[in-house]
Amino acid sequence: MTTSTAPRLGAALARLLVLAAALLGVLLAGAAPASAHAALTGSDPQDGAVVATAPEEVGLTFSEQVAMSPDSIRVLDPSGRRADTGEIIDLCSGAVVKYGVALRAGLPDGTYTVAWQTVSADSHPIAGAFTFSIGAPSATSVALPEQAAGGGVVGALYGIARYLSYAGFAVLVGGGAFVLLCWPRGAGVRPVQRTVVRGWLTLTGATLVMLLLRGPYTGSGKLADVFDLGGLQAVLQTKTGAALTSRLLLLGAAALFVAVLFGAYARRTDPKERKDLSFGLGLGGTVVAAGIAGTWALAEHASTGIQPGIAMPVDILHLLAVAAWLGGLTTLLVALYRVPSVERAAVERFSRVAFVSVAVLVATGLYQSWRQVGSWSALTGTRYGQLLLVKIGLMGVLVGIAWISRRWTRRLADRAPALPDPGLEQEGEAEPEPEDEEEGLEGEGPESGAAEGEGLQEETGPGTASEPEPDPERAAQLARQRAAVATARRKKARDADPERTGLRRSVLTEAAVAVVLLAVTTVLTSTEPGRTEEEAARTGGTTAGSTAVPDRPVDFRLPFDTGGVDGKGVVRLSLDPGRTGANGLHLFVERPNGKPLDVPEIKVNLTLEEKGVGPLPVAPDRIQTGHWSASGVQLPLPGEWRIQVTVRTSEIDQTTIEKNVKIG
Repeated sequence: MTTSTAPRLGAALARLLVLAAALLGVLLAGAAPASAHAALTGSDPQDGAVVATAPEEVGLTFSEQVAMSPDSIRVLDPSGRRADTGEIIDLCSGAVVKYGVALRAGLPDGTYTVAWQTVSADSHPIAGAFTFSIGAPSATSVALPEQAAGGGVVGALYGIARYLSYAGFAVLVGGGAFVLLCWPRGAGVRPVQRTVVRGWLTLTGATLVMLLLRGPYTGSGKLADVFDLGGLQAVLQTKTGAALTSRLLLLGAAALFVAVLFGAYARRTDPKERKDLSFGLGLGGTVVAAGIAGTWALAEHASTGIQPGIAMPVDILHLLAVAAWLGGLTTLLVALYRVPSVERAAVERFSRVAFVSVAVLVATGLYQSWRQVGSWSALTGTRYGQLLLVKIGLMGVLVGIAWISRRWTRRLADRAPALPDPGLEQEGEAEPEPEDEEEGLEGEGPESGAAEGEGLQEETGPGTASEPEPDPERAAQLARQRAAVATARRKKARDADPERTGLRRSVLTEAAVAVVLLAVTTVLTSTEPGRTEEEAARTGGTTAGSTAVPDRPVDFRLPFDTGGVDGKGVVRLSLDPGRTGANGLHLFVERPNGKPLDVPEIKVNLTLEEKGVGPLPVAPDRIQTGHWSASGVQLPLPGEWRIQVTVRTSEIDQTTIEKNVKIG
């Protein structure tokens, strides 16, 4: 029979770890740490605007709900002193998410800086800054932090912990499912036990790290603030803090599941008792696994945006399918390399589980892609869409390799390899440590090792009288050589089946691609979805780090005289930002002495004669005495616009005044 040699586990794992670390580093380095689901879509005043008088408040509009704190919005005067009162004002109305901060009275002219930092509803920190001027622009001494929210060392550590939490979840859930559904005998195999327990330890440790890093990750960005108990207490009161705490509690239940699976279940010999216990473990394990997956769905992208009621259960199914496939694949890989025999039936059962998992992944992935991207332009023109295309490509590669693994499974010879010691097969208990295995593999081979071992037995056997007492050092050497012989024999028997060798290699390749796929998925969870990015760009909003072209609102005064009682006055008009697109219109009607004048009706028409546009009627709403306002006034084209204002002061007295303004 033709034999083929499979790669050693130590070297294979080393290559996997190097690949994972390198790719994860590249992805995390290229990811914008401040990118998230929420985005700043507008501000009042606009970035770069010059207003005639100091506004009463500064307002920020976001694409989705955000968590605000007293210091989330700070307005600094040209010398760097706080110009706001520190009181956050909730300006939300319907679907509009807007928050503001009141300004102090009597602010002098000059350039003011608005710095903001908050946390979006999907748990990611966002921040940014912009300027506006009162009267005229001036020099400013305000120095803004260069580090973006969620960046630096804390951001990198948080990203690594996020990756490890996904990996630990997949191994824990997928490994348990592999044992219960595919290979019940694996419950007593020590390498499989160690793999699943390490998945639990990884997920638990990563969750604790994320909980401690959460405060500095969304706040100061300083690693030393990990030990701030006040900050930790504040984190526990947030949605993400509650999700991480719930995950830790559920991991306690998962520890009980693992203990029963590798304890009472592994020792059961009665088929009926084993079946009943298997049903209970399957039901309880599914509930616990779905609960852990729900801690991601309730705190991240699925919990916000469109259709959250559908998106959250879909996200839970997606995570469970990922765990069943990739976690089961990891456990199968360990079993193929560390256990003398894995039954063909177990591999075939996992192949069916993997097929169902892939089908669920495709269905849930299509929905999630539509929800987060929404258009072909966002798929190709945004960072989220481009990463999603990479993920889809990797999924295709992974499915192709899985198809090859299925072919190897069909060809797998259903026979157990010859074992030098029957006890070695039972539950993997006599499996040598990796150090002993490599020592044996690098030795002289099974034939020479056996010959030497037999010679040593002859020299030290009972019939030899030359050495009345055995030498301890010689005895230890003999024991190592015997272990090397046993290891070499097992390896030779294991590699004697080329189909099994091919299966191990294809599964190893699957695992390598899965490591890369998981890294891309981790970066996707912290990247602003394409749908949100396009909406922010379409509304002309300013996202973190962007710089808008300075615009000066259109402000002018028009005197009027309708000829009747209280027929004289002045209309003060403000069109903000005074450019193409949506504008806010404010009208103030005043008496000649400057006091507000209440009139029955006021109307506005906008006309661009050179392009044949208009007149476009605008019906402003009365806000209070002498103040009318209209939002979303559209100026579709640049040019010389004629603004006509009709003022009616009585049932029969009215007049129309107009002014031409240049709109860029």
